[in-house]
Amino acid sequence: MRILFIGYWGFADPLTVATIMPNLELLHQLDHVEHITLATIEREPTADDSSWEATFPAPRLSLRPLYSREGASLLLTKADDFWRFPRELAAIMEAEQLDTIIGHGAPGAALAYLVSRRTGHPFYATMYEPHANYMLDAKIWRRFDPRYLVQRLLETQVKRWAAGIIPAADAYNEQLTQEGVPAERLRTGPCMVSLRTFGFNAEARRQTRQRLGFGATAPVGVYLGKFGGLYYDEEAFDVFKEAADQFGPDFCLIILTPGGVEEAQARLLAIGIPAARSYVAKVAHHEVPAFLSAADFAFATVKFAPSNRYRSLVKVAEYWASGLPVLLTEGVGDESAILAHEEGGATFNLARPASIGHALRRIQAQLLVPGYRGRIRQLAEHYRSPARNLLAFEQLLFPSVAAIA
Repeated sequence: MRILFIGYWGFADPLTVATIMPNLELLHQLDHVEHITLATIEREPTADDSSWEATFPAPRLSLRPLYSREGASLLLTKADDFWRFPRELAAIMEAEQLDTIIGHGAPGAALAYLVSRRTGHPFYATMYEPHANYMLDAKIWRRFDPRYLVQRLLETQVKRWAAGIIPAADAYNEQLTQEGVPAERLRTGPCMVSLRTFGFNAEARRQTRQRLGFGATAPVGVYLGKFGGLYYDEEAFDVFKEAADQFGPDFCLIILTPGGVEEAQARLLAIGIPAARSYVAKVAHHEVPAFLSAADFAFATVKFAPSNRYRSLVKVAEYWASGLPVLLTEGVGDESAILAHEEGGATFNLARPASIGHALRRIQAQLLVPGYRGRIRQLAEHYRSPARNLLAFEQLLFPSVAAIA
C-alpha cells in the first residue's frame, strides 16, 4: 500500500507535530505500508521543511507541501483549498504511484474525498469530528456562511463514501452509527500521546521552576493553546483568576500559546497575576514536556457547545501523560465522561459559576494524594495510548490480516 496522507495545517504547525506525526509513526510500523507521502497546507509563501528528515528520519516517508496564494482573500483561499489542491494532490498520486488516501481531521478528510473522486482510489478519515458544527457552535461561522455550507456538504460525502472512518471520540462513533454509517467502517481513534515523549521528569521540574523563578513548593497551573475561536477567551482569564484566588498568593501560571504573548501577559497583570508569578511564551512542541513537569495541574478551557462532546483534545492526553489533573469544560469529548468517574481532574460549567470553585477544590484534593502523577498517567496509558489507534489502522486498512492476527 502506498499512501497519500493529507493534513490541513502547515508542516511546522503544532497540530501537525502533535497529531499527524504520531499517526505517521503508526502507519510506518505496518508491514504492508510501502510508502507514505504527507501533504501539508502552507499559508506562508515558503514552508520551512528543512527539519523534515530530522523530525522524521524514515526512509518510506516523503513531504509534499501545497501553497496557498499570496495575498488572496479568505474566500478565494478556501475555494483554492477545495478546487486547486485536489487537482495537485491527484497529480502527486499519479506521479508517485500512490493508491490509498488518508485525510486527517474533517477538512483533511474533505480533501481526501475530492481527491478520491478524481482518482478512483479509496480514502479513509482519521481524527474525524463534525468540524462544520464546531465552527457554527463557536459562532466562527454562520449558518449561511459558504464555508459552513461547503464543509457540511463535504462531511456528508465523507460519511457516505469513506472506506473507513476513525472518529476522535466514542461519542461520535455512536453518533455516526445512528446516522447509518456501517459499524464495520468505524473504529475510534482519539488524539493519542507519545508516552516516551511526555512524562513527569523531576529534574526538568526543578530546572524549569528555577529558570522561571517559581518556588519549589508553589502551586503551578499550566495552559497550552490559543484563546478565542473554539476556546474561551476572556472567560479563560476569569478561570485563571479564580484559580489564583483558590490556590493563594504563591500561585504561578504557565501559558504556552502560539500567538498573542504580550497581550496574554497584559491580561494576566489585569487580573492580579504579576510577571514574577507567570510565564507566557510560544515554544516548540519538544519543549512542552519540561513545562508540564514543572506544573501541578492544567487548564483545558474549551468553549461549551453541544458538538464538543465529539471532540478529542491532544492537550488533555499530554497533560495526563505528564501526570497532571485537568480543569476541563463540562461536556467536552469522552474526557468529560472519564473525569466523572476517574480522579484525573474535574469539570466546570460557566453557566454555573460555583462549579469552577468546586472543580478547583476537587483538584486540590487530588494533588494531596501520594503518587497522584503516576495514577493520572495511567489514564493516558489506558485511554490515549497509540496502541488503540494502531489497531484501528490495522482493522480498517488490512481487515483480512487483522482477522488472522
